[in-house]
Amino acid sequence: MSTLPLDPLLLAIATPLGLAALIALGLPKRLVTKLAYLGFGGPALCALWAWWNFAAAPKEGHGYAFLTRYPTGLDGFGVSLELGLNGLSLPLFVLAGLVGLAAGLYALQSTAERMKSYLLLLLVMQAGLMGTFASVDVFFFYFFHELALIPTFIMVGIWGGRDRTYAAMTMTIYLTAGAMLSLLGLIAIYVKSGATSFDLLTLRDTLAARPILEVTQQHIFGVLLFGFGVLVSLWPLHSWAPLGYGAAPSSAAMLHAGVLKKFGLYGLVQIALPLLPLGALHWDRRLALLAGVGNVLVIGFVTLAQRDLKQMVGYSSVMHMGYAFLGLAAGVTFGVGAVVMLMVAHGLSVALLFLLSTSVYHRTHTFNLEQMGGLAPAAPMLATLFLAATFASIGLPGFANFWGEVPIFVALWHFSPGLAAVAVSGTVISAVYGLRAVARVFFGPRSPGFSEVAAAHPPADLTWGEKVPALILVAALVFIGLWPRSLSAGIDAALAPAPAPLTAALAASR
Repeated sequence: MSTLPLDPLLLAIATPLGLAALIALGLPKRLVTKLAYLGFGGPALCALWAWWNFAAAPKEGHGYAFLTRYPTGLDGFGVSLELGLNGLSLPLFVLAGLVGLAAGLYALQSTAERMKSYLLLLLVMQAGLMGTFASVDVFFFYFFHELALIPTFIMVGIWGGRDRTYAAMTMTIYLTAGAMLSLLGLIAIYVKSGATSFDLLTLRDTLAARPILEVTQQHIFGVLLFGFGVLVSLWPLHSWAPLGYGAAPSSAAMLHAGVLKKFGLYGLVQIALPLLPLGALHWDRRLALLAGVGNVLVIGFVTLAQRDLKQMVGYSSVMHMGYAFLGLAAGVTFGVGAVVMLMVAHGLSVALLFLLSTSVYHRTHTFNLEQMGGLAPAAPMLATLFLAATFASIGLPGFANFWGEVPIFVALWHFSPGLAAVAVSGTVISAVYGLRAVARVFFGPRSPGFSEVAAAHPPADLTWGEKVPALILVAALVFIGLWPRSLSAGIDAALAPAPAPLTAALAASR
């Protein structure tokens, strides 16, 4: 139990949520923009504090630190607000804090209409994200996800770009269906476990003593796989993602693609894999085929065909989720640990790409790659950061993505050499569309259309309002890339005991 006078995990949730409530109650606009820095900066500072102190913090059941339980009045139903972090949730908690800060800073320098409402929704979304990864109780894990998801639909529908109404409706249908299916699977675990609490620690202990029957595990894991799979854009349930991200305002796209989309993968790693190991074994090859052939190859070639910069980033996000699913399918600690690293790295890099893509749009007045060119001389900092984001997304050494992708390839080689070859070929596809986009946007002659735009509105380099959030994300990518153990040590410690039944089953079956 945490003995701190102020719980940093609760503070990370309450700060943006409290500010959102003040805005809803009529806080003057001049105070909104000032306090918004606290609303986005507070969770980031709490996340960094937890990261810094996690290794030395006392650990309780299953490696959790900073555990604190708060009464909710629902304790009689087995529900309590219990906050804590282990080696799997800490990296995602840090990701939510950093991307939330970058997205908030980018929103504050934007010219969005109805800024108070815009910031209110972003703050609610930020509070939900912090709560999702800090929750130990499965009920609140799901509750905070829904709290963060609702603002996404509203922001796409009101502040979105082209086809925003259709995109918002499509996202609502897909993600609501996926969330309901996930909820059904989570309730099934609780019912079949015989536990008296939704507390994840209690569920783990109960199922370690009395595992669920194998056939029941298979059914429940299948429900969770496709429920969470919709939320993560597992092929062929992915079509909402590029459409939604293409229409979403930049800060919403950064938060959703960078952080909220990781909810499904996190649920599979933190809940489904350790509680339903035999169910995971049953679905591993099916999942590997969907992810390898569908997400990596099919969506990879679709990404190659894109001529819209923001759509290309959206499809690339779907493609890279395939690597994460392949790591899960490999079913060993090495592969699953790399999935968590990849979730963090992808979240940082895709948020950075969405931010910079919008900065490109502000200077070229188009997302059409065929109508750009020659932007680098006028915006060298933008070109440098975009190239760095592209290198990170490809998985070059020195960036965090490298430590997610390479271990997955190694784990896949032991699982299926053919799928390992498919995954490696995906990096070639990523390099082609990523570097081609860099060339078309920043180098070569300017297109006639961009020349006309530049004559009327000469493009300038990034402002400090754009540089600061971008540099926060780049710094995190490089820091983790150069010191991966800052996250991997906790991940390895959390995974070492948890997947043992699955590893044993894999060894026996092969």
